[in-house]
Amino acid sequence: MKCSEIIEKLETLSPKAYAEDWDNIGLLAGRQDKDVETVYIALDATDEVIEDAVRVGADMLLTHHPLIFKKLSRVNTDDFIGRRVYTLIRNDISYYAMHTNFDVMGMADAAADELGLKDREVLNVTFEDEISKEGCGRVGRLLNRMSLEELAGLVKKNFHVPSVRVFGDLGDIVEKAAVMPGSGGSYIRDAICAGADVMITGDIDHHEGIDAVAQGITVIDAGHYGIEKLFIPYMEEFLKRELPKLRIYRAEFCEPFTVI
Repeated sequence: MKCSEIIEKLETLSPKAYAEDWDNIGLLAGRQDKDVETVYIALDATDEVIEDAVRVGADMLLTHHPLIFKKLSRVNTDDFIGRRVYTLIRNDISYYAMHTNFDVMGMADAAADELGLKDREVLNVTFEDEISKEGCGRVGRLLNRMSLEELAGLVKKNFHVPSVRVFGDLGDIVEKAAVMPGSGGSYIRDAICAGADVMITGDIDHHEGIDAVAQGITVIDAGHYGIEKLFIPYMEEFLKRELPKLRIYRAEFCEPFTVI
């Protein structure tokens, strides 16, 4: 199967039109005409991921976060990004990233599914036409009213994270929740305007957390990686269903830091 055929499937799932203008998605390295039998899926194109993709003989690497964000003036092994791009090209691995287009068409509803959100709506509209409104994050009602502490436990369990950080009174009763995978601090205002009792996201700093509580919304921080790692099993299932002849490898779940 050609790399271009796989790309066509990926862009049917998450069209490039849904990506933010600042984003860098698509085929970032390699050949569209590459014959692909093996695809390696990861959240980030780290040294370890690329090394493992080479080890298993992957023809294509698929990640959520793009390795290349800023313009590259040169590609050489003196720079860590250049070194990774060089390794991919030297091993003839085509590299594709689907970032904010997948956030809109994939990640948002997948995260909401993990929480069982009902009557959900788009949290932050980034795309609108005559047919629909699409965007990042979702807001909806939980299956049952529960305490903030109970919801924190549910988030830990369903997103398979070792811990969460909670801003707010653990005894507060919550019913309407917003979820924003990744870094959600700048979307707290959207959650407040939507009438959410709680926001589930990642990368919340000290001031964002205490200011949110002061404005009447509690926050559960499950980490950037903690929520967005669902990209890996999501895409594994999608490719196995849509392109069953492909051999799929995936990066092991591993938090990018250690808490001591």
